Amino acid sequence: MNWNECFSEPGFAYGTEPNDFLVSVVARIPKGRLLSLAEGEGRNAVYLAALGYEVTAVDGSPVGLRKAEELAAERGVAIKTILADLGEFEIEPEQWDGIIAFYCHVPSSIRMTLHRAVVRGLKPGGMFALEAFSKEQIGNETGGPKSLDMLMSLDELRGECAGLDFIHAKELQRDVHEGRGHTGLASVVQILGVKP
Repeated sequence: MNWNECFSEPGFAYGTEPNDFLVSVVARIPKGRLLSLAEGEGRNAVYLAALGYEVTAVDGSPVGLRKAEELAAERGVAIKTILADLGEFEIEPEQWDGIIAFYCHVPSSIRMTLHRAVVRGLKPGGMFALEAFSKEQIGNETGGPKSLDMLMSLDELRGECAGLDFIHAKELQRDVHEGRGHTGLASVVQILGVKP
């Protein structure tokens, strides 16, 4: 997928409202420094900044990040943006009160390294929240990559995020309504984990 092309279209590909699962767990994430991976056009980062988090949004698309900055300005909040390839982005150890990854689909070789870095990057008591398409999504036309390697399973995530205590870890089907990019019944995986 060419994300610059996707994000260059008028409006917001995934809407401007935060992810439903994020909204349902945000009260558990300690206030402080929060890192959002594959933030795209800013809907989750801006929501978190409005709640008082100090948000750093990372994405590989300059077009997406520019829209994220515009959305933040429009809503009267500040976010920091970093243009980076997640295969090369370094997460500093024990720096983050929270890290989120919503529909951050990268090849498994990158994802394994990234998720290990997420665990190291959290401060003790820090939380990692993730929602992504599960491998069962492959047959659905409601969003997500068409590569099994880029889709996730709960077992894989438990292994990649070893070192976290899981408060919530589920594979389920749910109605997703996020702009034109994710709409309809989808097979997803969700985790909320805390670093002891």
